[in-house]
Amino acid sequence: MLYNYMENRIKSILSGLFERLFAEKVHQIPKYRYRQRKTAEKSTERLQSSVKKRKNSAKTGRNGLVKEKILIKNGYLMNPGAKEEGYADLLLEDGRIKEIVYRETKPDVAGTDKKADFTADEGRDIEITVEAEGCEIIDASGKYIFPGLVDVHSHFRDPGFTYKEDIYTGAKAAAAGGYTSVVLMCNTKPVVDTPETLSYVLKKGAETDIHVYSCSSVSMGLKGKELTDMEEMKKSGAVGFTDDGIPLMDAGFLEEAMKKAAALNLPVSLHEEDKTMISENGINRGRASEFYGIGGSPKEAEISLIARDLEIALKTGVTVDIQHVSAKESVALIKDAVRRDAENGDGKKRKIHAEATPQHFTLTEDAVIEKGAVAKLNPPLRTEEDRLGIIEGLRDNTIDLIATDHAPHAPEEKAKSITEAPSGMLGLETALSLSYEKLVLEAEIPLPEVIAKLTCNPAGVYGLNAGTIRKGDPADLCIFDPDAEYVVKEFHSKSVNSPFLGRKMKGQVVTTICNGKIIYERQ
Repeated sequence: MLYNYMENRIKSILSGLFERLFAEKVHQIPKYRYRQRKTAEKSTERLQSSVKKRKNSAKTGRNGLVKEKILIKNGYLMNPGAKEEGYADLLLEDGRIKEIVYRETKPDVAGTDKKADFTADEGRDIEITVEAEGCEIIDASGKYIFPGLVDVHSHFRDPGFTYKEDIYTGAKAAAAGGYTSVVLMCNTKPVVDTPETLSYVLKKGAETDIHVYSCSSVSMGLKGKELTDMEEMKKSGAVGFTDDGIPLMDAGFLEEAMKKAAALNLPVSLHEEDKTMISENGINRGRASEFYGIGGSPKEAEISLIARDLEIALKTGVTVDIQHVSAKESVALIKDAVRRDAENGDGKKRKIHAEATPQHFTLTEDAVIEKGAVAKLNPPLRTEEDRLGIIEGLRDNTIDLIATDHAPHAPEEKAKSITEAPSGMLGLETALSLSYEKLVLEAEIPLPEVIAKLTCNPAGVYGLNAGTIRKGDPADLCIFDPDAEYVVKEFHSKSVNSPFLGRKMKGQVVTTICNGKIIYERQ
């Protein structure tokens, strides 16, 4: 256990001198398991500093610890943003990637057919070529090393709804899922529509172990009538604009917003559901709505708005992100828009983007019938044909982003009736395992393409310095065990609203590193 380990170590070195201080602060240490170091014991002075810096450790995790060198050896590095992969050693120092030494020729990702079935024995006895003196050593034999994952669609419910989640617990959930960069949505209370609220989010995010970014809302108060001061919000740190959760129904208003966003070179992300067509949100009109005896939400509500908004996006030249696609017809519309954008654009950068969530490519409306409100979300889970259509969109890169739509809700909220319970489910801690299982193992989409959709692609759309492993860049990494099997039993989130609770998963995050620090380890 973490507490016993830390207490015994400090007692043995400091001979009980700081026992009282430790006892006062031990309850604030986060629940990450610290692995036994392979380096020499720290000096008395360093241990004193380490204990003192735990004052805020419930918020910052390992941010307070002195930076160390870490050597990761024998893993298979998959780095699609740099078009590189192979067995490699990585040396991390001062929070950055200092060295990357490949143990074999670096193939271009394009055209490769690397399998996920390498064994733990491969590469184990190859000579270490990176200087290891004074390093903590992580042996990643039999495991993949990915860039830290990037999620561009998360809800940390802070400010205003912190009984569901807050920025600190959301960051812990992200770390447990392999995510080191997260873009937050704006439907908080107050809405992120002013520099002051944005500053609150970003400052609190800076206290966590991960990189926390935020969008600004498109409209003041998410009312779809008055534009935010988009230029000022960009200056204040917004990385995009969205009214996620509430569709923008006024086409003229949206066109004006897109023109301004295009001039600012920031993306607009869109929640596409025409509310005039929907009887009850979160339940597909079909077998699920019939089961509950309600009208539900037809796929036409999504299809119609996507068709309209893609035309406006192509007209204005804005970078657009069509969020959480749920219908196969939507995939077809996006595919056509991507083609037209490529034909009429400058050929340099794709501007039409789309997200799929793991829940939409894993589950169907049957989950809502079986599990009730815990599987209710907007847009709703639909048919098997729609699920397979989304997977085909991921396969041909029509859908180039995998986003979680991490949406925590309190148990008492999800315990309400199917029509009264809020929509949404947790996503950060299960996304990589589901992507690996459903897309790589079952759909046989090449792993580098799936990882690109979780890393370099979303980072590129939102202009983040993330998602690719490069010498000199921040050391943000995810180590993944493809052979691990586990049952989802608990979450680092404040909430537990997930239909995957109790489900057996294939493939598991082992270690997450952000800014050169280990911020999560599998227990």
